Order: sequence, then structure tokens, then C-alpha cells
Amino acid sequence: MREPPNRGWQAAGVDLSDDAEYADLDLSDLRAGDGPWRRRRFVRCRFEEADLRGLVTESCTFDECDFTGADLGESVHRGGAFRSCTILRATLSGSAFHGCSLLGTSLIDCRLRPIGLTDCDLTLAALGRADLRKVDLSELRLRESNLVEADLRGADLQRADLTGARLLRARLDGADLRGARIDPNGLVQARLAGATVDVEQAMAFATAHGLRVA
Repeated sequence: MREPPNRGWQAAGVDLSDDAEYADLDLSDLRAGDGPWRRRRFVRCRFEEADLRGLVTESCTFDECDFTGADLGESVHRGGAFRSCTILRATLSGSAFHGCSLLGTSLIDCRLRPIGLTDCDLTLAALGRADLRKVDLSELRLRESNLVEADLRGADLQRADLTGARLLRARLDGADLRGARIDPNGLVQARLAGATVDVEQAMAFATAHGLRVA
């Protein structure tokens, strides 16, 4: 396992350098010694296979960073941003995001459940084939996100904004969609058996499927 170039929090490059590389690093000692990461900024940094389990971040920004294979299990993130990041085959089970932006971030082939997402913006996020069964996604912004073939069975999507989201073959069986904003095209593409909808959505669903409501 690679060691930081020098000892110490600043020497590890946290909050300083662009294009830095933290691949294969175990940052557990730094976490224990320095506590939460606060107001740090990372640009195009590589955290591939890094052990970030239990990490706590507050108001941190990650732009175009690579978390492929990283362990972010049990981590907590408040008021931060993960913009256009690559989170591939990573572990996020038990993690929690509060008031965070994941704008344009790819979460592909990740272990996500259980995951907490509160007041988060996932606009343009890539979540194709994601396993989000029974996850609370209520009131989240998921505008133009890629949810193709995502498993959302039993998920709580009340008042979520799914405007422009790609829902081809997305499984919404048993999901709660009351108050959610969803395009008619999404109502046609997704699987909705047993989903709970409000009257307005039921009317939109009928219209989208060519039915005439008298």
C-alpha cells in the first residue's frame, strides 16, 4: 500500500493540490488524528481503492475525482459537493449524505444499500442499474438523471423531482410516487406495478398510455 509522500495532513495533499493521486491509500490514521474533513477542496484527485470507511466530511468539494473501488461505507457527508465524480464499484453501504450535491456524478455497480440521502441534488447523476430498493429518495432532485434499469422497488419517491429522468425499464414496483414530478414518457418507460400515485399522476399515466378518461 502506497504511503503519503510526507507525513501530516497538509503533506498528504488534502485541500491543496489538483490532479493529486491517493490511489490505494489507507487514510484511517489521518482520519483519527485530524477528525472530520472540513472545507477541503479536491480537484481531479484519485482515490481508487482507498480505505475511506467512516470518513466524515463537512462542506467539502470534490470535482472530477475518481473513487473507483473505494470503501466509503459508514461515511457521513454534510453540505458537500461531489461534482462529475466517478464512483465505480465502490462501497457506500451505511453512508449518509445531508444537503449534498452529486451533480453529474456516476454511481455505477456500487453497493448502495442502506444509504441515506437527505435534501440532496442528483441532477444528471448516472444511476443505471443501481440497487435502490426501499431507499428513501423523497424530495430529492433527480432531474435528467440516468435511472435506466435501476431497481427502485418499494422506494419512497414522494415529492422527488424526476423531470427529464431516463426511466427505461426502471423498476418502480411498489414505489411511492405521490407528489413526485415525472414526465409522461417516464410513466410509459418504467415498470409501475403496485406503485402508489396521486390522482394527477393517475390521469397522466392514463393519458400517456392512450386512454381516454371520461
